[in-house]
Amino acid sequence: MAGGVDIVQLRDKHLEARHIVERGRLAARVCADHGVPFVLNDRPDLALEIGADGVHVGQDDASPALARRILGASALVGLSTHAPEELESSRDEPVDYVSAGPVHPTPTKPGRPGTGPHYVTFATANTSRPVFITGGVTPETVPSLAAAGARHFVVVGYLTDSDDPRRAAAQLRASIDQHLGDVEAS
Repeated sequence: MAGGVDIVQLRDKHLEARHIVERGRLAARVCADHGVPFVLNDRPDLALEIGADGVHVGQDDASPALARRILGASALVGLSTHAPEELESSRDEPVDYVSAGPVHPTPTKPGRPGTGPHYVTFATANTSRPVFITGGVTPETVPSLAAAGARHFVVVGYLTDSDDPRRAAAQLRASIDQHLGDVEAS
């Protein structure tokens, strides 16, 4: 967060629920102390227990409508999309944002092929909701992703694999700010 991260999501596909709640409560407190929204992945029930600001669900998780009923109207609810038909289906869902990708294959989504930048362009042109781009976001890929229409970015590996996550976040933030400014100016 000190490097420029402006929303945090806890995503762990392997932890038991009680451990997710323990980690989530800590993450929610830290995020609240920094004025940064905290979102839990997959589990609206645990997001409610933790007091998270919202939940992000995938195509095989609880429905966005159920997440909204559990968490209420003021919570953030996001939905992953990987293909045009999933984006189209999201139009009727009570979500605040969608994600598109992964643009490039990523270890966080094993076995899922990359959608390529064409899906970024499609997604950003075919919804009025914010679209968060996943898969392979680094300072070096931001220019091409921004040119394809990306305005919001999800980053895992670039930060978690770094020896200095704060510096890595600052470098990524600088690249995003620069390239989104370049896109807006053109």
